[in-house]
Amino acid sequence: MDAQKLFDDFCRQNRLEVTLSYEMPDGYETAYGTYDVTSNTLFFNLPMLDDAPEYEALFYLCHELRHAQQYLHPQQFEQAVVESLPYVILYNGTCFKLCGKEWKGCVLPGSEEYFSDVYLSLPYELDANAYAYRTVKFLLGESEALDKLYSMWLPKKRISAEESRKQFEQVDVATEG
Repeated sequence: MDAQKLFDDFCRQNRLEVTLSYEMPDGYETAYGTYDVTSNTLFFNLPMLDDAPEYEALFYLCHELRHAQQYLHPQQFEQAVVESLPYVILYNGTCFKLCGKEWKGCVLPGSEEYFSDVYLSLPYELDANAYAYRTVKFLLGESEALDKLYSMWLPKKRISAEESRKQFEQVDVATEG
C-alpha cells in the first residue's frame, strides 16, 4: 500500500490541505492513526501496521482521512455528524470537548462496556467506519476478513442520538464548555 499516494489523491479530490505524519503524538503510540483538527495533521502509525494485511492498513487510513474531511468540510455531512464533531468520548469514560483550538477533558462515570458503545455509536465514528469499509471494498473487493474488521468497529448496542446528546450535555457541564 502506498499510503502517501492514497493520502495525496484523497486530499486533492476532496480539496483538503492536511499534513501527514508517521510519528504518532504522545499517548497515541499504540493507535493505528488519528486526525488532530487542532494541528490539521493526520497521524498514521506505519510501524503498527507493518505486518497487517493491506485491507486493514487501508481501512485505518481511509477512516482517518474521513475524519479530516468531516472537520474541514462539515457542510458535506448530515447534522448528527456535525453536532458530534466537538466531542470525544472514549471507552473508559474519558471525554473531551473541542473549545476553539483546545480540547478540554473530563471523566464521566460508567462502565467500559457502556462507553465502548457510546464511542462506537458517535455519528462521526459510524460514518468514518462505513466510509472506510465501502472504500476498501471498492479498492480491493469483498472479503470475509474486511467484513470482520468492519463489524469489530460497530457498537454491540447502538446508542441512540438522544442518549448521545445527553452524554454531550454531561461533557459540556464537566468541561464548563
